[in-house]
Amino acid sequence: MSVFSSLIDQTEVIKVLQEAVMASRNNSDTTQAMTHAWLFTGPPGSGRSNAAVAFAAALVCKEGGCSKCNDCMSTITGSHADVELIKTEGLSIKIDEIRELISRASWAPSVSNWRVVVIEDADRLTDSAANALLKVIEEPGLRTVWLLCAPTLTDVLPTIRSRCRHLSLRTPSTKAISNLLVTRDGVDPKVADFVARASGGHIGRARYLATDASAKENRENILRLPFMLKDIASAFTAAQVLVESAKKEALTDSEKKDEVEISKLKQAWGSTGSKLVAGGSKAIKELEKEQKSRSTRMVRDYLDRALLDLATLYRDILLVQSGSTDSLINQDLTDQIKKLAASQSPEKTLKKIEAILKARINLAQNAAPLLLIEALMCELR
Repeated sequence: MSVFSSLIDQTEVIKVLQEAVMASRNNSDTTQAMTHAWLFTGPPGSGRSNAAVAFAAALVCKEGGCSKCNDCMSTITGSHADVELIKTEGLSIKIDEIRELISRASWAPSVSNWRVVVIEDADRLTDSAANALLKVIEEPGLRTVWLLCAPTLTDVLPTIRSRCRHLSLRTPSTKAISNLLVTRDGVDPKVADFVARASGGHIGRARYLATDASAKENRENILRLPFMLKDIASAFTAAQVLVESAKKEALTDSEKKDEVEISKLKQAWGSTGSKLVAGGSKAIKELEKEQKSRSTRMVRDYLDRALLDLATLYRDILLVQSGSTDSLINQDLTDQIKKLAASQSPEKTLKKIEAILKARINLAQNAAPLLLIEALMCELR
């Protein structure tokens, strides 16, 4: 089994990466298959970061990506000496982080032929951080490879993307995701088929829905909201419920992680009771600032996921209005969907889908969550 076997429905991308790995091992200048900078793009859940990590593993693996050796496994877990895996849990990647990264990336490989840097959220680079990264990509090291990941080409500076080889990943098919969940995770075929459709092609989201009962319950609660929109007051109530639910979910996920991180940092700075050695208090404050940023991003991520769920509901309504009920995603709500479909025109349904998609864009641009969702619920009403 190859490290690339984790990539679902990406045959063309896998072929390009395998050719690049072969070229990197042959050390030949007669082929253009291998280059020093790559940009992986694709919709959420398509596996762009998985593709970058798999490529990194194949480059440092002595067998070209066997998935079984120490090089492959340590790369995948983020502990390989020659692979830098940058994941941001905050709202942005700042210039100080990139400067430190550039410094480490300039080191020669220690146990493999390449030093590989994977930046999973290159779209979150601040302008100053992106410009700092541009300079090192313009003058690359002989044995350093940069792998950047972003949703689309336009999310990265034109000057950066012009210096990278671009690979576009597509949304995996419902069938491919369903088969993966059945074979890899042992999910019941009917459940796998439902979550594959409900996830909108997002592999991680599909697995989360299939294996976490609370995730399925939260989704069901979100899908009930459009049926309670009767007037302005109910629209504001629905918005409040949705935002509070996102905050609660984010708090639940981050609270335990925050406590562990604070505890470990205090130990590292030699905490003795309530006292820290010099510099420890500043380090704690910096960590708390990062944790707050992470929590803000988590709330926005949960809201974005909820908006996608709402979009699937209105998509089903539009299908019913066009006379089709064979491919409904939310089949358990068929009766309510038919009732809502009869109460409005297809044109209005389409406008509501457009409003949801516009809200997703505004949310990504740091609009105030509560005001944004209130305005959306009023439009959906």
